[in-house]
Amino acid sequence: QVQLKESGGGLVQAGGSLRLSCVASANILSKAVTGWYRQVPGKQRDLVASITRGDTTNYADSVKGRFTISRDNDKNTVYLQMDSLKPEDTAVYYCNAKLFLANYWGQGTQVTVSS
Repeated sequence: QVQLKESGGGLVQAGGSLRLSCVASANILSKAVTGWYRQVPGKQRDLVASITRGDTTNYADSVKGRFTISRDNDKNTVYLQMDSLKPEDTAVYYCNAKLFLANYWGQGTQVTVSS
């Protein structure tokens, strides 16, 4: 069973930056569609950014121009660089990888942006 592990969350002031990392236990991220999702209590989990194995990226309108998703195949890691953070970015951020019929999730990392 492939495991995904997120890290890099924390508390930051509005306008600050964080970089999230998602490491896979197997070499799948270069082959998968990998995405970062976020969820706040009582709401659905929403896609923030994704990257395909061909490096095509996609972003939610709310983060375009502020967040950047990237991948390091040698390290089996996907990153989410988050700049100009806003209080409304506060959420638990989850890494997801879709490969054929498999759908893998990490356990999430909390991001809190104070005003």
